[in-house]
Amino acid sequence: MSTHVEARRGVYYDSVTLMRVSRQLSARAEVSHALTAMATELNRDLLTQMGFDPPQDVGPGDLLVAIRAVDQTVLADAREALDVLLTDASSAKVSAQGLGTVPPARTIGSAAGRIDATLALVSVPGPYAFMEAMDALTAGLSVMIFSDNMPVEEEVALKDAAARLDLLVMGPDCGTAVVGGAGLGFANAVRPGPVGLVAASGTGSQQLMSLLDTAGVGISHALGVGGRDLSATVSGRSTLQALAALDADPATELIIIVSKPPSQRVAGLIREAVRRLSTPVLFALLEQDEDDLTAVAERALRALGRPVPAWPHWPAPVAQAPAPGFVRGLFAGGTLCEEAMLIATDALGPIGSNLRRTATGEPAWTHGQASTGHCMIDFGADEFTAGRAHPMIDPALRLERLAAEAADPSCAVLLLDVVLGYGAEPDPAALLAPAIEDALASRDGDLAVVVSLCGTAADPQDRDAQAAALRDAGAAVFCSNATAARHAAGLVQGP
Repeated sequence: MSTHVEARRGVYYDSVTLMRVSRQLSARAEVSHALTAMATELNRDLLTQMGFDPPQDVGPGDLLVAIRAVDQTVLADAREALDVLLTDASSAKVSAQGLGTVPPARTIGSAAGRIDATLALVSVPGPYAFMEAMDALTAGLSVMIFSDNMPVEEEVALKDAAARLDLLVMGPDCGTAVVGGAGLGFANAVRPGPVGLVAASGTGSQQLMSLLDTAGVGISHALGVGGRDLSATVSGRSTLQALAALDADPATELIIIVSKPPSQRVAGLIREAVRRLSTPVLFALLEQDEDDLTAVAERALRALGRPVPAWPHWPAPVAQAPAPGFVRGLFAGGTLCEEAMLIATDALGPIGSNLRRTATGEPAWTHGQASTGHCMIDFGADEFTAGRAHPMIDPALRLERLAAEAADPSCAVLLLDVVLGYGAEPDPAALLAPAIEDALASRDGDLAVVVSLCGTAADPQDRDAQAAALRDAGAAVFCSNATAARHAAGLVQGP
């Protein structure tokens, strides 16, 4: 085998472009491994795990290139193809400007001056998001901040500025919103309707809107507020504004607040604010002794006088029998991971996760660490997305982990989520189904795969076709994440 590793210092490409280049190189005949990525700590670790020696003295502003091929000739061809792909990516960003052509706007403020806009979406590396978001607010725009890794003090400053200007900040790390029927970020194709969502979680919002749409009930608006908004530090600043906006909206008949576990003080603050609203409000707070997201969707349907359907389920082609061992959850959605952990903990006891912290405040699990016992990992957490596309777009880290867990004989059940919608991988089953087939084939019938499929029939990926492909690969597929988690726990808990 022949190997090439290099660092191109001061060369930047966005993570989605580099993911596509890596896939195209890896698909070449007799190329066994290829990685193009910015030199973040995570990507340097990934390079090591792939068997490469990372260059020294590199940082997040440098481009890593690593290729392994069958011989020097194939390697040389792959390197030449790499340069062509990167050149094409750079050229695509530049369009010719003729005489008299108005140059493109270079700031949000200048763009806002050209059109009648009310909302800006910011998706830049976290260290630069504050400046762009503040520019949007100053221009009189509410702002959705898709970027993550923003310091919390900057988030508070932005939300205080928005309150003074009677604007709304959605985010940072706001992955999903629906405003006036327009989906932003990772949003599902849902019908218009009477339910408004205020979401401190992206996939929690997607699960609720998908279940409601399946039941024939649509969404007025889904306002994301960022995963930290209900923390003690941020204190619900955007949640309070979003509640007021939905309460004033005549199209909204019912509001649902969805969040990972909030600060106790802030939860009390929000409940007090809710009592002053004229629109009824349901809470979907992922805590012990609270309803799961599916149960909240069912409560919403009953409150609106709508019937509760049987949630779609595609059984595995071979009956899944209980077996001794552990559940390993590999999630792209943090809220779906949190919900699954809460449900499985009731049945199985403690579960390890990067969503849990040690006594020193560090994640209880990090990438590359072997799983012990029951374990559920959120691959969409900030530590996995610095310099990489979100796992809803780039499944490479999760597929690598899937193979590692399948090789562990103590793993009895793999629990996975697949989140559909705009912005997500166009055909997630195309990569995941073969990985599931390989995992099941590597074991002597003592491994089960369970999939939580979050999406609607109108999503561009075709939910039912995705479900069929995953089922045919050997998985049991559920549209309810809560039901999927209970099924997975039941398989190791026994009858």
